[in-house]
Amino acid sequence: MLRWFEHSRVYFPLRDLEATGAELGRPFEDVFFKSRDGVELNGWFYPAEKSSPRAHLAVLICHGNAGNISTRMGLYYALLKTGANVFAFDYRGFGRSQGRVGEEGTYLDAQAAHAWLRSKGLKNIIAYGESLGGGVVSELALREPVRGVILESTFTSIPDIGSELYPWLPVRLISSIKYDTRRKLPQLKVPVLIMHSPDDNLIGYRHSQQNFAAANEPKFFCELKGGHCEAVWDQPGFREAVERFLAVVEGTS
Repeated sequence: MLRWFEHSRVYFPLRDLEATGAELGRPFEDVFFKSRDGVELNGWFYPAEKSSPRAHLAVLICHGNAGNISTRMGLYYALLKTGANVFAFDYRGFGRSQGRVGEEGTYLDAQAAHAWLRSKGLKNIIAYGESLGGGVVSELALREPVRGVILESTFTSIPDIGSELYPWLPVRLISSIKYDTRRKLPQLKVPVLIMHSPDDNLIGYRHSQQNFAAANEPKFFCELKGGHCEAVWDQPGFREAVERFLAVVEGTS
């Protein structure tokens, strides 16, 4: 019962797609690929304009614990405006990806998406993690080569946020799902951009402050506005922060 409760509090997968991927009015590929353990996954790849000076860069998006790839179209649009390629995929159990989600499964799925990009000849990969996805990309960056990491509204770890949301439970003693972002950040040797809102009503601002303190230079912090993951791509500071970050990533090539 404890394991069921824990899993049901961490993951909220949505199977039905709310969009087709074509809504952005751009060419894209609706792709299926497999993880190392044989689970079939689904993703949308939006290629950069061929004339873009950032056509060699690819942003790999690891989304949060709810919805699926169809519920984040605004984010793809904003990142495509930087001139980079954008690849969004669903973890196992989300959207049209098969299987049942779990912590190690999300890591394997991110590695599979990374491998798919490399098979396309894209080796300059920036890992973008939204909320729980930040826990995924911090592990991905330890397992696979990435050029940079972006953490949007990400917690320090599941036990940390769980103990805050459920203070009456011995979360730290019973938690089997970790996503220990803060512990992994000191091991990363790539540029890091951390974004969070002081008004986040789910994951406290201090989580990103602690993550930022743990990260190595070069690192950047962008203060967002509004609730948890609330249309961050529409905020003026978002584009400026991403552009500044990309300039540093390109400068370290």
